[in-house]
Amino acid sequence: MTCIVGLVDGDRVWMGGDSAGVSGLDITVRADTKVFHNAGMLIGFTNSFRMGQLLHYKLEVPERAPDEDLFRYMVVEFVDAVRGCLKDGGYAHKSNDVESGGNFLVATEGRLFSVQSDYQVGEAMRGYHAIGCGADYALGSLASTIGLSPEARVRRALEVAELFSGGVRAPFTVQCLHSQPVPALSEAA
Repeated sequence: MTCIVGLVDGDRVWMGGDSAGVSGLDITVRADTKVFHNAGMLIGFTNSFRMGQLLHYKLEVPERAPDEDLFRYMVVEFVDAVRGCLKDGGYAHKSNDVESGGNFLVATEGRLFSVQSDYQVGEAMRGYHAIGCGADYALGSLASTIGLSPEARVRRALEVAELFSGGVRAPFTVQCLHSQPVPALSEAA
């Protein structure tokens, strides 16, 4: 199910998602959104609405030290907080001593990160990314719409994913995050 699209535009990141809830051959258009803000971050999820609800309402985004590299922070502090949140919320899975969660995009400080089910963090060099069953269609659209406004590119990518994927449905939620750093430890005092 799902198509989540993220696009970096200067110091802003645009993110959009569809509204499909899929179970087997059944599909429900959901009122709760797959793209939301949490503590200065923009997050868009796939896999499970339960996982998304935990990321939206239970995840406590950790503060970042002023001198800490943002990628390192995402890999260490942010992922540790996500793992704890998903485990405490009854969502994290463990099989053969391997823990897994789900896939989601995170925008922060003008950058776009992908968190995979094994909790690896990635950042695409091309400045856009998509996840979910409609990802390949969305990525093709994003590659072919350079020159359009960022919001139009994200919406078009979602429309193309809906056209070709049975697990993607409008209405689409598109939001923008202006670059704002996660509060540093020294600023919180």
